[in-house]
Amino acid sequence: MYIPAHFNESRLSELHAFINKYPFGAVITGASGHIEANHVPLILDPSSGPFGMLRGHIARANSLWRDVGSETEVLVLFQGPSSYVSPSLYPSKKEHGKVVPTWNYGVVHARGRLKWEHDPKWLRALVGQLTDQHEANQLEPWRVSDAPEEYVAKMLDAIVGLEISITELRGKLKLSQNRSESDREGVRRGLGHGPDANAVAMAALMSGKSNKSVG
Repeated sequence: MYIPAHFNESRLSELHAFINKYPFGAVITGASGHIEANHVPLILDPSSGPFGMLRGHIARANSLWRDVGSETEVLVLFQGPSSYVSPSLYPSKKEHGKVVPTWNYGVVHARGRLKWEHDPKWLRALVGQLTDQHEANQLEPWRVSDAPEEYVAKMLDAIVGLEISITELRGKLKLSQNRSESDREGVRRGLGHGPDANAVAMAALMSGKSNKSVG
């Protein structure tokens, strides 16, 4: 991934926070020269290894676990909000007109070694953790134990777990850091007050990072 210095995010705490906020990852694999992407909600264990561990599962019907062996290197992409940025949002447009359209976005790339898990106890613990994490904000959180045990066992038999030991983390937050403060404020204001939900989310991300350095 090409990362100019002003868009680079290398702080481990910030990279982990990004993954936790946008945990739906694209797992990229290459088997026999065939590149494939599978989209998986993942849980980050920050205490496992120098960069952390990712855990999730795929359907047993998905041939990926048969096609790609354990210890294979994979790339996982985590993507946050993104938005088109119009030159009209820059106050400097009125000053000199030397502005062009661009696109703001946030992404984290995680490389690591893949391992498959078939143990029912491991899978039960994983789906319980996934459920608790994503049900936390529900008015009436659902739990795995709410479903009949025989049904849960059948569902667990239909999935295969995966662990990815992260060996490298790289982050790119393109949030108009290469523009003047007045131009950045113009982008934040313009995106934050428009009808596009993605643009509003980008403005929120920019606001959260506006006073933080990167790299």
